Amino acid sequence: MSDVIKKATRDGFGDEIVELGKENHAIMVADVDIGKSCKTGAFKAALPEQHINVGIAEQNAAGVAAGLATCGKIPFVVTYAAFGSMRMCEMIRQEIAYPKLNVKIACSHGGVTPANDGASHQSIEDMGILRTIPNMTVTMPADYWSARKLVRAAAEFDGPMYLRFTRDAIPVIYDENEEFVIGKAKQIRDGKDVAIIANGDTVRLAIDAAKQLAEQGIEARVLDMHTIKPLDVEAVQACVDEIGKIITVEDHNIMNGLGSAVAEVVAENGKGVLRRIGVQDQFGQSAPYERLLAMNGITVENIVAKAKEINA
Repeated sequence: MSDVIKKATRDGFGDEIVELGKENHAIMVADVDIGKSCKTGAFKAALPEQHINVGIAEQNAAGVAAGLATCGKIPFVVTYAAFGSMRMCEMIRQEIAYPKLNVKIACSHGGVTPANDGASHQSIEDMGILRTIPNMTVTMPADYWSARKLVRAAAEFDGPMYLRFTRDAIPVIYDENEEFVIGKAKQIRDGKDVAIIANGDTVRLAIDAAKQLAEQGIEARVLDMHTIKPLDVEAVQACVDEIGKIITVEDHNIMNGLGSAVAEVVAENGKGVLRRIGVQDQFGQSAPYERLLAMNGITVENIVAKAKEINA
């Protein structure tokens, strides 16, 4: 995909939140002093009255956002995924999710994309943590345009939501006319031999793997499961019934993320074969992004190998 346009999903968030804020003055941003990395600088410049910087105080940001939501505002708390999911966890549970307030937690630097910043900044547990909290919706867009569309959908959605973005530029998959529905998977490619269910920055790998598999006579269905809670159970069920062989791919611990969510559906059906590709329950290191993915087998080559294995 070297000849395709690449943009980070965090840029999609940064561009769309400005448009939303101009359209609806109830939209607010609560920053925790890392707006440059999380792409809220343009929002602050254009809409200073709708922007609050609480400083490096994530728990306070959650409380401020909860208060704003009780006043009819639509606050987006913006920080890194590691801090937004873990440092804020109790406040999210008690102050946002329990009263089911209309707060959006928009986090950049999900997965291993913090790369050389090391394990302290890499967030391999976040979607799993938020997935277990009642009333919480959990999403991760696959590219720039899906990020913009899902951010807009989040603003229109009434209730707590976690949105996960990544730091590195990744290939643009969709165009600006593509539509997305929270909780509804996007089928990118159909196939009868294996289903590859991915989300976020790994969707690009699933697409490339499907192309390689097609050249070897294996037709893969590719699903962009941008929402892991609520999971599109119907789409997974169709993969179980029509294909029976599934591979999940994610930049997240294989425990309690996308792979686990899909495994729950497969297990309840009592049939089908599932292989999970993701972070192998280990902390990251300070290394380039692609190398960290490779260390966990999150590669096109491994997806192809797993598909051939379960089709043998």
